[in-house]
Amino acid sequence: MSSTETLAHERSAIGEGLARRSYLDVFEASPREVRQALGWRCEEVGGAIASIASKSTSILMNRTMDIGTAEPAAPFQVAEIARRYGEAGVGRYFVTVSPHARPPEIRDWLMQQGLVAQRRWMKFERDMRPAQPARSALRVARIEARHALEFGRIIAHGFDMGEAAAGMFPPLVGRAGWHLFGAFDGDALAGAGVLYVEGPFGYFPFGATAPAHRRKGAQSALLAARIEAARELGCDALFTETGEEVPGDPQHSYHNIERAGFKPSYLVDNYAPPR
Repeated sequence: MSSTETLAHERSAIGEGLARRSYLDVFEASPREVRQALGWRCEEVGGAIASIASKSTSILMNRTMDIGTAEPAAPFQVAEIARRYGEAGVGRYFVTVSPHARPPEIRDWLMQQGLVAQRRWMKFERDMRPAQPARSALRVARIEARHALEFGRIIAHGFDMGEAAAGMFPPLVGRAGWHLFGAFDGDALAGAGVLYVEGPFGYFPFGATAPAHRRKGAQSALLAARIEAARELGCDALFTETGEEVPGDPQHSYHNIERAGFKPSYLVDNYAPPR
């Protein structure tokens, strides 16, 4: 492996690690009644983490992370992942495969289980240059407990996670590593954005806008606010992701992320049962 490949591997490992640990921390923080309402559990399958939510149709709730990264994958592991989703009655889920997952045959094994390649996710990285001022009249502020459930509703709706998923977010207010920001139109919460910080690295796992407040620059303002918060916290680099560019899609999130100074880093493959 060349030095360039080694560096790329190390940076992707940082980004994937942040995504996995932040996700598991949300799960740990979520109240029992929220997990029960979603039918949500997270299970380790041979080094991979399978998030299974039998009462949610969202691929963010039903996805397997880190296959072939902590340790090489094997055919039985892929079969076991498919079996667990099947037994839970989940017909739509993603198995994400990083470019450095081992061995390359993982993709063949997934297809042998009947899964097919889906739209990939582009991973982005950003240095800590100051954020460009956002062109928005919306006011951005940290989320307090009184706005936390509405904050969660905006994200749950934006990612089609199910109404119960709104309850995942109130426990994150004041939780170590978590910083929640809202964009307000007067007193109305118009948009939501999350920053997760771990050591010298920051990660933007969630951002969504209420339908009635779209096209007001909420996400640009929230991106800028989170970048500046990460700078104040001493971060060295920031990571996020969204769906890859595809023809016919306006790519609002993709372009907002690029305008905020993030650079495309690498693509992650997604495999899912056929629709």
